[in-house]
Amino acid sequence: MSSASQSAAEIRVPSAVAAVNFPSIVEATDHELMLAVRAGDVAKLGEVFERYQQRLYGFFLRLTNQPAVSEDLVQVVFYRILKYRHTYRDEGKFTAWIYHLARKVAADHFRKHAKAAAPTDPTDLHQHPDAGASPDSRAATTDDLELLRVALSRMPLEHREVLVLARLQNVGHKDIARLCDCSVGAVKVRVHRALKELREVYFKIRREQAA
Repeated sequence: MSSASQSAAEIRVPSAVAAVNFPSIVEATDHELMLAVRAGDVAKLGEVFERYQQRLYGFFLRLTNQPAVSEDLVQVVFYRILKYRHTYRDEGKFTAWIYHLARKVAADHFRKHAKAAAPTDPTDLHQHPDAGASPDSRAATTDDLELLRVALSRMPLEHREVLVLARLQNVGHKDIARLCDCSVGAVKVRVHRALKELREVYFKIRREQAA
């Protein structure tokens, strides 16, 4: 081998080796974090909390319309996650599992207090936005936003719940179907009916205010 070829080989080998010495850092998935919590690394629950605290708060707030109560219910969810961490299974999605717990917490709350939710001040909702984009953020005016909140609060809990999950929490139809123990088609029908009901209630309130 000539000295020129030997020099080229000496240059190519180090550059190839250097290219594999910089592995990318991959963030742990929700599922991986929960598996760690289940295995006893409860400190990982703090990361789960950071990812889901705002989303769960938004979920409870739109069901109860009570900011302080919603904060408490978020804490209850994470207490139950810690208490029942051994029941978490490897199959399925973590999002569906945590919303399953959240729905049970909400049901327990309403069963205990046995009263309808009261309308809330829309300003409180802006102080604790959901992590994901919300259709409400596209409301044309503050008045429109307030009317939407009031209209949502007047809907039956089961209709409000499916609408919040699908349109405000961005939970997929498959996950909602698993939560509600029904088909994806049934979920789509429920969401469609809930949206229609929300629209009817919204315009009814507008007519009441204009009268």
